[in-house]
Amino acid sequence: MEPKVVDDTRRFPCAQCGAQLVFQPGADSLVCQYCGHKNQIELADTAIEELDFLAFLDIARQEAEADHEQTVKCNACAAQFTLSGLATANKCPFCGSATIVPMPVEVRIRPQSVLPFKLDAKQGKEVYRRWISSRFWAPNALKDFARNDSKLNGMYLPHWTFDTKTVSDYTGMRGEYYYETETYTESENGQMVTKQRQVRKTRWWPASGTVHVDFDDVLVPGSKTLPENHVRAIGTYDLQNLLPFKDDYLSGFSAERYSVGLEPAFADAQNTMRSRIDSAVRQDIGGDEQQVHNIDTDWNDITFKHLLTPIWLGAYQFQGKTWRFLINGRTGQISGDAPVSAWKVAFAILLGLIVLAIILTLSKK
Repeated sequence: MEPKVVDDTRRFPCAQCGAQLVFQPGADSLVCQYCGHKNQIELADTAIEELDFLAFLDIARQEAEADHEQTVKCNACAAQFTLSGLATANKCPFCGSATIVPMPVEVRIRPQSVLPFKLDAKQGKEVYRRWISSRFWAPNALKDFARNDSKLNGMYLPHWTFDTKTVSDYTGMRGEYYYETETYTESENGQMVTKQRQVRKTRWWPASGTVHVDFDDVLVPGSKTLPENHVRAIGTYDLQNLLPFKDDYLSGFSAERYSVGLEPAFADAQNTMRSRIDSAVRQDIGGDEQQVHNIDTDWNDITFKHLLTPIWLGAYQFQGKTWRFLINGRTGQISGDAPVSAWKVAFAILLGLIVLAIILTLSKK
C-alpha cells in the first residue's frame, strides 16, 4: 500500500475555475491545466544579495526559517524533498521507490534565488528519447522500454555559491631548462660510431611570493543524493539570470532539501578554488617547471547565496536495477547511466578478433 502524505504547501488557485495553477516553464506565469487561464508572476521587489558567510554562521539560527513546505523522505535512497503544487508523493523521483514518509519541520536556510525551468516536460522527453536512442551499447529492449516509459519529474536542486578574495603566500622551486652536449657511441653498419646529442637538464632555484585570486559564484551542489558526476556533467547554469526566490516557481514541481550544510559546502568550494590558486602560484613562480612546497591561503570577504536550479529527472527500473538520467532544465544538457548489452560487447570482441586474424593472415603473404 502506498503511503499517504499530506501536502500543506502554499497553493495558487485559478481565478476562473479554482483549480491549482502550476508554473509554466519558459514563461513568467502560472497556468491552469484545466481552463488555460494564466497568472503573471510579479517579480519580487527584493534584490538578490550576497550574505556574509562568517556573520551568518553566528546568527544562523536567528536568520534561518522553519520549513514552509511539506517535506518527505525516501527510505530507499534517503533523499529529502519538498512537495509543491500538483507534485505527488506516491513515488520517489530519485529512485522510483514508494517507501516515502513525512519529515518533521526543521529550521533551514531559505533559498534567496532561483533559476526557473525553461524546458517543459514535452521538450525534456524529446531530449531523453534522442539520448536513449544514441546509446549504442544499450540492450535493444531498453530502448523500446524507455521510449514507452519516459515519465519525467521536474525537480529543483539546492546549490550554494560562494564569493571570496584570497591572498596566498607560497614557497617552492622554479626549474629552468638548460642543455649539455653528451657524447655516446652506437653501432652503425657493423661499426661503433661516436656521436653527440643535446641532453635537457633542469636547474632549480628557490621561489616564494604572494598571489591574489578573487572568486565569484563558485557553484557547489547542496545535496549528494544524485551522482556528482552527472550533476556536474549537465553543464553550468546561467547564474546571471537568477531571480529572487518566490514560491510561484515551485508550483507543480518538487524541490530537494539541502543535505550539505553551509560550512561543508564552503569546504567543497575551497577544494575547487585551490586548484585555481595552485595554477596562479605556478604561473607566478614561472620558469619551465615548478615545484610547490607550501601554500598558505587567507580567505577574505566570504559571501554566499543559497539557490535552486531546475532539472528533469528520470529514474526507471530495468532488469532489477535502477537507472537514472538528469536533464538541465535550462539548457537541455543530459547525463545518465544505461545498461550495457553483454551480447553486443561479445559480438564486438568477436568481430575485432576476426578482423585482427584477417590482418595477420594478409601480412604473412
